[in-house]
Amino acid sequence: MSEVCLVRLGPDGRLLEEFRGGLAPVPDDRLADHFAEELAPPEWATDLVVYAHGWRTPPEDARAKAEGLLAHAAALYAPSRYPGLPRWRPWTVLLCWPSGERRTMGEYRRMRDRAHALSRVGHAGRVLGRLLGYVDASRGDPAAPEVLGNREGQYLHLVGHSFGCRVLCEAVRWAAEGPDTLGWSTPRPPGRPFTADSMLLLQMAAPRDAFTTLFDALDEAPLHGPVVATYAQADRATGFWHVRAEKRPGIGHAGIGTAPAPVSSVLMRGPAEPYPPGALDHRFVSVDASEVFVRGRGWSGAHSDHVRPESAHLLLSLAAHAR
Repeated sequence: MSEVCLVRLGPDGRLLEEFRGGLAPVPDDRLADHFAEELAPPEWATDLVVYAHGWRTPPEDARAKAEGLLAHAAALYAPSRYPGLPRWRPWTVLLCWPSGERRTMGEYRRMRDRAHALSRVGHAGRVLGRLLGYVDASRGDPAAPEVLGNREGQYLHLVGHSFGCRVLCEAVRWAAEGPDTLGWSTPRPPGRPFTADSMLLLQMAAPRDAFTTLFDALDEAPLHGPVVATYAQADRATGFWHVRAEKRPGIGHAGIGTAPAPVSSVLMRGPAEPYPPGALDHRFVSVDASEVFVRGRGWSGAHSDHVRPESAHLLLSLAAHAR
């Protein structure tokens, strides 16, 4: 059982809704009502996933990638394979943002700047902060067994690809702002899920020192679980092209460099090989997927080769260890 709900952002980061045959911004004073009408997490869901797509990804392709990852997870899931995950019934919010159309260096830089501007000078951070806060406030509490009939509750996972990783990182930084957003930044309260339980960044398009420069406040953000980023040497988008655009390789090509806390490094594992808790139980984890993400696609190489069983295995492992 799974379900994908679409959320659209405009160029200024405002939430969009259908209006008279087109799309129009949702007024700020209607955000809470809009979320209540369109994004009520169902009681059957055990895990809530927010997925942000990458550069040059129209909504239909973004949905295909999100659903592809979920399909791999559904095919892999079994309680015996993930003992800490007695049930896996994800409910997914697909975050679509204006990610450009052309494959040019100027467009690359423009999308990089847009991913940041959506939050820093636009509305995306506030919108997503309130979205995450709404999802958190609406999800089931493990202290209330009647929600799911067990003590597991609903857990929140953030998944991004490419520039979508930047959008999520900006959003989580904003998510502690104000009473209507994710407001906790201390360890998990007893008997209740804590804000976001994991963040999986697939082939992140950002410099290797992004967590000490661009997203230095992420370590204090309302994120309980680890920040896990994959990388692959065959990723030309965050390798060759990222070097041309930013004079240095990106996380998606060479992994996390520096961060506010020590960075743990692990190899991406196949579905038959479990991730022990100690492999992922770190604030920052850099996952070498060079032997897995190898299928090239034109100029970007293996940048989009993440919709694989191995990625789903990593997501399921994070979900299992969040319990």
